Order: sequence, then structure tokens, then C-alpha cells
Amino acid sequence: MAGEQIRLLPFWHSMINKGLTLVSNMFSNLNVTDMETCYKVFRTDLLKSIPIRSNRFGFEPEITMKVSKRKLRVYEVPISYHGRTYEEGKKIGWKDGVRALGVILYFWLIDDLYVTSYGRGLLNSLTGTPQYLSWLTRVLRPRLGDTVLELGAGIGNLTGRLMARKLNYVASEKDPLYLHALRNRFLRTPNVTVCELNPENPGDFAAWAEAFDTVLCVNVLESVAEPESVLRSLRTSLKPGGSVIVLVPQGPALYGSLDRALGHQRRFSSTGIREMLERSGFRLDAVQQLNKVGAAAWWISGKLLRRKKISKPSLKIFDKTVWFWRRTDGLLPWRGLSLVAIAKREDAKGNASSRS
Repeated sequence: MAGEQIRLLPFWHSMINKGLTLVSNMFSNLNVTDMETCYKVFRTDLLKSIPIRSNRFGFEPEITMKVSKRKLRVYEVPISYHGRTYEEGKKIGWKDGVRALGVILYFWLIDDLYVTSYGRGLLNSLTGTPQYLSWLTRVLRPRLGDTVLELGAGIGNLTGRLMARKLNYVASEKDPLYLHALRNRFLRTPNVTVCELNPENPGDFAAWAEAFDTVLCVNVLESVAEPESVLRSLRTSLKPGGSVIVLVPQGPALYGSLDRALGHQRRFSSTGIREMLERSGFRLDAVQQLNKVGAAAWWISGKLLRRKKISKPSLKIFDKTVWFWRRTDGLLPWRGLSLVAIAKREDAKGNASSRS
């Protein structure tokens, strides 16, 4: 017999293993040869950022689902494996197979992707719902120019949807783990550049002076110590006539336990964001409220019940019904959970800059 000598395993054990791998691949959208393989290699800091909830053989499907949802770049390499018989000490049984199936389905539904210390990781999980992201993309995309700088790009949820057909899209981050995720995700995307940039450090903008038509500032200003300083810094990276698009949480009265858990230092009013933009050298062009049904849920969870986490099954239900809430958002009589403001850079005379 030509080829490598391998030890034959029990037929039904092999079939169950292949079946679990098939189900795992279907739900994770990864083409893994053997999901229950014994070896997985990670960068230490990356692995420490992933919460592990399973024991025994549930670890394998859990980590596979989370690697897929975090958009990590995965490679398979050959390993040497010589399976044991049950007489020799093999421990996996049919109950472990049933549990593994349950783990696959559970972590397909639940986005438990970051350890507690990564507050913005929770925010990425919250905004990482496809229908909500589509809604947000519909609002932001028409306002983008050909060259775009995105501050605080996180793991690239918005980047992946907005970067298409742009001449140059720069996704910036200050967190090393998110930078690693962005570089993996856009490694072979020629019009996307990933760079390290701390929005609170004015010197980090020096390399991008007057380089962009649009600066995208989504879920950033609520978490920094001096939001006006960030706006003044990002203004220097805009071309004459360039625009900043700011998305912030709306309603100071809504500030509560959920905001503190996410690392928010404030929520904004439409008047407050207008005045802040004007003091920072911008002229407000448009302002839009977004996600009014989310404001009601936020008030109940963060103010009334004082919860520190949003129910992830509830978040999934919301995402599946976004098609309805998007169409009725303008009909609801209260303010939205988020505020989108679009402003143009002003010149030294106080007039909106224009291109020559």
C-alpha cells in the first residue's frame, strides 16, 4: 500500500466526528477539515481576550465559532495523530457529541466574543448584528467621499461594508488586539489601509494632514476624556470641503448602568453636539436620530432595571425585526438611541471650506 500508514478508527466514531465537523462548518462558515482536532495554536494575547465557557470536548466547537465570529485568519497545518482505543484510555463518548452540537448552536446564537475587560468588545458584539449594520450602512454610505478615515474601527464591522468602491479607506485603531483583527481581515484588500491611531493623541494625525474627504467617527466621542480635542485633531486630516460624520449615543437622561459598563463617559443632545462641532471648527450640515425602539429598551435595561449587560437573545430578536423598526423609526414620538451628525470643515474665516 502506497502512502502514509495510518491507524484505523471505529467507523461510527469517525462518522460522528465528520458530522460534527460538517455542522460546525455550516454554522461557522469555515471549511475546517477536523473541528475536533487536538491542536490549536494562538497568539497568547489573542487567546486571553476570548472567554472560554466550555469544559471537556465543548472547547473545540466553542473556540471554532468564536474564531469565525471574530474574523480571525485561520490556517491549517499538518499534524501527526494516532488515535487511541477505549481500552487504551479514549474518553470521548456519544454524550460529548450531543453536547458539542449544543455548543455549536449556542455560540452561533450568542456573541460572547471578548472577556469582560474589553468593554469595546461588547460594543462590537452589539453592533455586529447584520441587519442593524445594514441599517447603519444605509445611513452612512451616501455621505462618504472617495477617501475615508475611520476612527476606532474595532474589528471592522463597518469597515467591511463601507470600504467598497472607495479610492482609499483607512481603518484606524489604538487597541493592539483590534489592530491585529483588522490587519488579518483586510490583509489582501488593496484599497484598505490599517493603521495605529489614538484619537486622543493629536500627534497621531500629523501623517494624515488634509488627506481625506470624510472622517468617520462612530461610537468614539462618548468614551474619550476630551471629545472637542478629538474633533479638532481629526479636522486637520480633512481636505478643504471635507466632512466629518459623527455617531454618538443620544440623551443624557438615558445615561445609566449600561453606559458605564461600555465605558461611556457621557451621552449627547442634538444641541450639545452642534455646539461642540462649531467650537471645533465645523459647520453642522445635517443631524439625524436613529433607532428609537432601542432607546426604549435602553431606558428599561440601563435606568429602570440597572443591568450591566444586554440580553443577547433579545439583541438577536431585535436584529431579526430591524426591517420593521427601520421603516417605523420616524413615526415613534420619542428621541432615538443614537444621533448622527454631519458637519463640514470651516476655514479660518468661519466659512465652510470649498475645494479649488
